[in-house]
Amino acid sequence: MLNRAQLPDNIDELKALLSAQLTEVEALKRESNAFKLERDTIKFERDTLKLTASDDKQEIQRLSLLLEMLKRKLFGQKSEKLNRQIDQLELELEALHITQGERIAAQQVEAEVKPPRTAPQRRPLPEHLPRDTQTHLPAGNRCPDCGLSLEVAHVLGEDVSEVLEYVPASFRVIRHVRPRLACACGNCIAQALAPNRPIARSFAGAGLLAHIMVAKYGDHLPLYRQQQMVAREGVELSDSTLGDWVGACHQ
Repeated sequence: MLNRAQLPDNIDELKALLSAQLTEVEALKRESNAFKLERDTIKFERDTLKLTASDDKQEIQRLSLLLEMLKRKLFGQKSEKLNRQIDQLELELEALHITQGERIAAQQVEAEVKPPRTAPQRRPLPEHLPRDTQTHLPAGNRCPDCGLSLEVAHVLGEDVSEVLEYVPASFRVIRHVRPRLACACGNCIAQALAPNRPIARSFAGAGLLAHIMVAKYGDHLPLYRQQQMVAREGVELSDSTLGDWVGACHQ
């Protein structure tokens, strides 16, 4: 820094010197602010990593309580705004549960340990669901010592575990066949009457119509989304066709 004796007497030179020093000061301030911002960011990320797990649990509890409050408030009245808020909170709560599940799974893979004992006990699978049994025999179906077939071996017991599986809904075509039958006398031809259809001159079956109506009004699934879903199964249904079906079901 220049002392008093080294300062120039010319006003223009003094202005130029002052401008240069101000520029240097601004550069130092920007550098200091950038360093402080980077330090605060690192500290925030470190603290966030430490608190993420507990924050998720607290956020899940908060959202769950808020959902219960909104649902109680919604009881007995119709409010589209409340419905949207509940739907949004349901999505946020679902995302938090998924994030928490991903973190727990990653920790188990890394540490190769069993889930903590504090985890809630798994509920048994519903008894009313149909069961498909798959029996798994040892490889080769023979004794590894003597080579005899295990089909004649004595069963000492068995270990049973159940897995909840989902069989996707599928489309199928029902063919109604009405043969024309000629009597041996040669004077009569008989044929059954055509079965009634839910909608006249329509190829939609009762089960398909029920599925569309429940999805639209029970699950709040718009027709254009249902159209996209059935298209993935190779079934092309136009929006006008779906609209006609829903309108006919209203009658």
